[in-house]
Amino acid sequence: MQLTLFSDYALRVSLYLAVHEERLISIEEVSRAYGVSKNHLVKVVAKLIELGVVESVRGRGGGLRLARAAADIDIGWLVRETEPHMNLVECFEMRTNTCPIAPACGLKGVLLQAQRAFLQSLDGHPLSEFLPRRERLIPLWNRSAASYAER
Repeated sequence: MQLTLFSDYALRVSLYLAVHEERLISIEEVSRAYGVSKNHLVKVVAKLIELGVVESVRGRGGGLRLARAAADIDIGWLVRETEPHMNLVECFEMRTNTCPIAPACGLKGVLLQAQRAFLQSLDGHPLSEFLPRRERLIPLWNRSAASYAER
């Protein structure tokens, strides 16, 4: 399985905000911390706001913060909400499926089972579970931001 960059960035933004819960964070700061285009993150943050994961504070000194406790943000739920379709193979989407062997191949059931197992393994892991890594994460983000600024 491979998550889209959108889901990857949604997880990254959420973790960054959780670690820095004591202050408001700009998209620019998150962009520098991960070495990712600010434009990519704008859409991700908009979705996180729509989902009620992030809130935006406007005005001078504004920024982003988690809209709820990190303990209330389940990783499995967040992946389901940010992945557009979770179709591992073409035949998962009957409307656009053109695979000529779909009616007989039998792989679809096994792949669906694997997908369910993947998502179930993410369920029950709140964002807060990863906060004890804060002391290791912050220096890595700082190093990435410094490197991003040099470009």
